[in-house]
Amino acid sequence: MILEQIITSRKKDIEKLKSQTTLQDLMKQIEKNTFHQTSFKKAIGGRFSIIAEVKKASPSKGLICKHFDTIQIAKDYEMGGAVAISVLTEPNYFLGANEYLTQIKEIVPLPLLRKDFIVDEWQIYEAKAIGADAILLITAALTQKEMEHLLKVASNLELDVLVETHDEEEVKRALEAQAEIIGVNNRNLKTFEVSLEVSERLRELVPTNKLFVAESGIHTREDMKRLKKIGADAVLIGESIVKSSDRVGKLKELQEV
Repeated sequence: MILEQIITSRKKDIEKLKSQTTLQDLMKQIEKNTFHQTSFKKAIGGRFSIIAEVKKASPSKGLICKHFDTIQIAKDYEMGGAVAISVLTEPNYFLGANEYLTQIKEIVPLPLLRKDFIVDEWQIYEAKAIGADAILLITAALTQKEMEHLLKVASNLELDVLVETHDEEEVKRALEAQAEIIGVNNRNLKTFEVSLEVSERLRELVPTNKLFVAESGIHTREDMKRLKKIGADAVLIGESIVKSSDRVGKLKELQEV
């Protein structure tokens, strides 16, 4: 399964990075930082809104955005009305980079979600050091004990956490871990098939005192209407916006629901 391949690759990367930059190094960097911390949770909790994703490539689609101007994309997202920005930092399968997130942080005031495959607390300190306001934890990639530990580390660093799920069992696990923001990825990790019915089905399992984020497969106003109808707090959209010739216009169009 592609997720297992990515996780294996990421663990190897992290071991190399940890030998070059210690946890103490990251903590010193965090102390020196002058980044303005912005609440991801508050940003998506006000009204039905869009988290727009800065995404160059993916394993299923290959290269998505040929002319990848990180700063311009982020500025377009802000101008188009996105309430937060998700930034891919995984380098091998998504062609992401930490630098993208830091560059955006220095220019755009919106809260930033570090989208990566986090399997080690070192990565959470790294996320804070590069300017992230929130991180992604993927339930399918972690044991229950690992997820609960990483949630605590993030909380101690004052980072919000979007916990991604794919089915009923994973939603149950996320809730048991006291996750405050539950994401449902509409993409099947085994087949890559995408269906908004996944969000519609799992929405009922998430209490209204938690924030619910629908991810993947959102392209049209009709898709937005379906997700607004089930009470989603926010949607995370990457491909359909980043590859648009008019990102500002596309964002505004999607919000007309």
